[in-house]
Amino acid sequence: MAAIETESIECVSSLDGIEDEEIHSSVSSHVHNSHHTQLSSKPRNVLLASEIGPTGVHELLECPVCTNSMYPPIHQCHNGHTLCSTCKSRVHNRCPTCRQELGDIRCLALEKVAESLDLPCKYYSLGCPEIFPYYSKVKHEALCNLRPYNCPYAGSECVVTGDIPYLVSHLRDDHKVDMHTGCTFNHRYVKSNPREVENATWMLTVFHCFGQYFCLHFEAFQLGMAPVYMAFLRFMGDENEARNFSYSLEVGANGRKLVWEGTPRSIRDSHRKVRDSHDGLVIQRNMALFFSGGDRKELKLRVTGRIWKEQQNPEAVVCIPNLCS
Repeated sequence: MAAIETESIECVSSLDGIEDEEIHSSVSSHVHNSHHTQLSSKPRNVLLASEIGPTGVHELLECPVCTNSMYPPIHQCHNGHTLCSTCKSRVHNRCPTCRQELGDIRCLALEKVAESLDLPCKYYSLGCPEIFPYYSKVKHEALCNLRPYNCPYAGSECVVTGDIPYLVSHLRDDHKVDMHTGCTFNHRYVKSNPREVENATWMLTVFHCFGQYFCLHFEAFQLGMAPVYMAFLRFMGDENEARNFSYSLEVGANGRKLVWEGTPRSIRDSHRKVRDSHDGLVIQRNMALFFSGGDRKELKLRVTGRIWKEQQNPEAVVCIPNLCS
């Protein structure tokens, strides 16, 4: 997304019967001990994280260039220094340790050592009890339910990761996002020169309801050749938990309205992935300005919505802020 012009916006939030309050935000820019391992006649050796020292087998399997674990083919130079196949192409066929020419020598002995090991998931310290053959470990870690979440903030390339409580504190303290308790919302997004800005992201809003956290996104971008606005909700948790909830978004004026209903996407899916899949309320700019009223030269788009548990009847939900959390 292109750089975003900074301008104050106005969000009017009506939360579950509480009187509207003015919320002013900004459009954001796109933030070991030595251990000897004996290889026995048993089919596998199980090495737990607490048992592997800095000079142990795991260091032998660590690429000296990228520090990631090495997988076949594992390459070595004439002096026995090893590195992974990905980094071999980066070092211009020169050993990064001794600067000798690498050639095409495979370290078959180290590959066989790796095949003999069972290792714990790297999220062992976060509670994952799983142990895998060496070559299956990375595949599991990419999908491990206990892996940290990426920061859901959309206005910058934030690299912070952590569990949900940590990210909630990070969003509040570092990104200064709007934090609200309640299952319904009523926001007004304002932009004084909407026809001059094709890519913009408004301040993220985080809602706490039903004991969970949800992120409300709103932004402008180009959909093909058409300038559009899009609002969508993401769930701060895994996809299987997100399916327990539904939400609706509505915009309208002058006797007309647009309504979106769907399931919030997990923050495991990046903000860009959700946006590019158009999984939310998409409004063409001319329609958004029509809903804004006046001379249609300023965006003043009111977006209302609500969140409910899927097993409940959404028409019957009565949500009191103090009871939603």
